Amino acid sequence: MRQFRTHLLAKVRADERMALGSWVPQPLLSLFDAMPVADRRHGLDVVASLRTAGAGDDRELLLAGLLHDCGKSAPSTAAGAGQGVGLGPRVAWSLGEAFGPWLVRAARRLPGFGPALDQLRDHAELSAALVLAAGGSARTADLIRDQASVLGDRAGELLRLADEAN
Repeated sequence: MRQFRTHLLAKVRADERMALGSWVPQPLLSLFDAMPVADRRHGLDVVASLRTAGAGDDRELLLAGLLHDCGKSAPSTAAGAGQGVGLGPRVAWSLGEAFGPWLVRAARRLPGFGPALDQLRDHAELSAALVLAAGGSARTADLIRDQASVLGDRAGELLRLADEAN
């Protein structure tokens, strides 16, 4: 319910967006701007959590936190049409993570959910590829790609925990 409410009420203030210009290169900023507002809000919240956890000077980690979900809205995927994954498949995916994969299998039967659920499953790899294509570093892409791993290094663990907390 928290995630659903946050998704519907998400906002990014103009001053928050402006502050990114001081440390996010323009091609990566364009990726951020192309994300739905809920994913942009989430990325900003993950960055804030990373800073609180002591990652303030690790720019690559902060970029990974900001952009780790950009693949959810990638227009070139099967979910397509430039909109990325809608709220319904996101809810189904989250419920599947909480209650088991049977829920995701059942949701696949709904019209349009199959490609969207595939995009959610693959979003870390998609996000990493988009960041690399926009000139991001290999380390930033690796952090994004391995975001769900519990076996990562300290930076990867900070990203995983910040993502889960937000």
